[in-house]
Amino acid sequence: MNLGVEKNMPRVIHFEIPADDPERAVKFYEEVFGWKIEKWEGPFDYWLVKTGEEDEPGINGAINTREMGEMVKNAIGVDNFDEYAQKIEKAGGKMLMEKQTIPGVGSIAAFEDTEGNVSVIIEQEPMPE
Repeated sequence: MNLGVEKNMPRVIHFEIPADDPERAVKFYEEVFGWKIEKWEGPFDYWLVKTGEEDEPGINGAINTREMGEMVKNAIGVDNFDEYAQKIEKAGGKMLMEKQTIPGVGSIAAFEDTEGNVSVIIEQEPMPE
C-alpha cells in the first residue's frame, strides 16, 4: 500500500504513557499485551517498552511518571532539531520547553500543535560506527 509517504519524512518513532504508579502500569501492559518492559538506567525514572520485533510494523515506547507530563505523547524523529522547532512556531504551534540533550539519545523538546496536542521532536544522536 502506497500512502504517498516521501522518503525521509519525519515519522512517529516513540510513544510515552504517563502513570501515577509506573510499576502498576508496567504490570498492566505486560499482562494485557505481552509487551517487554524494563527500567531504563538513565538519570530519571523511565521504563522502556518493546511492543514487538524490529521486523514487524509498529513502534516502541516508554512509561514515565506523571511528573514528566499528564498525557500520552508521541515522539517524532527529525534530522535537524532547530529547523523543525522553527517550522512548528511558524505554522502556529508552540515549543513548550528549551531543547534538552540526553546523552546517548539526542536533542529533545515538547511542543504543542495548533489544536492543543502535545508531542515531542527528537534529533537522535548518530549511531557509533
